[in-house]
Amino acid sequence: MNKEIQENLHKNIVMKLENVKKSYKTKNKKIDVLSNVNIDFSNGYFYAIMGHSGSGKSTLINILGLTDTIDSGTYELYGKNVSDLKDTELSNLRMKNIGFVFQEFYLNPTLKAFENVMVPMLINKEINPKERKQKALDLLKSVGLEERIDHYPRELSGGEQQRVAIARCLANNPNIILADEPTGNLDEKTEKEIFTLLKNLVKKGKCVIVVSHSNDVKKYADKIYKIVDGKVDGDNK
Repeated sequence: MNKEIQENLHKNIVMKLENVKKSYKTKNKKIDVLSNVNIDFSNGYFYAIMGHSGSGKSTLINILGLTDTIDSGTYELYGKNVSDLKDTELSNLRMKNIGFVFQEFYLNPTLKAFENVMVPMLINKEINPKERKQKALDLLKSVGLEERIDHYPRELSGGEQQRVAIARCLANNPNIILADEPTGNLDEKTEKEIFTLLKNLVKKGKCVIVVSHSNDVKKYADKIYKIVDGKVDGDNK
């Protein structure tokens, strides 16, 4: 990674973790999941987080997505220490700034594609209710599903359902996309399509962070983080 890119990374940092630790307690012992993690993420870059099952990848994503907390250290989102924020402030930050994509699509089976995309907009007071449907249609078009807007999830392929899920995660125009094994249930061809779609979001200036077991994610990532025994190592491409 050349000096210019490295400087741009630091200028556009949106998430920063310093000396972060996380553990869970069971009946018999304490399990250390993350140990002294120092990591940051910037707009306009595609990050891959890799590691064996149980290495702490999903815990890290949950912390970044404000759905889990840290034991010690600091986590700054847009320069704000999240530990200092109230629950309502955290919810607002998450709603406006972070979009989630999962291995399971989590689409409502009783809603059509465009209706599923509209769901996150229902709690965003900044989006005019009269504009929700058109916004959902525009998002589905952006992921290549303009012909499938009225289809229910059961009428869509796995790849199409994941595209709906990506459109839904963009409903509130977040700058940060957190994708936890987004291609885990997809075939190789569809996996390539989803990674390409996520890469295109990076080209629009978004920060995309993907947890994946697939080595193919390396072809798309600007930076690769590997988690081993709760410790994070970064590889520049």
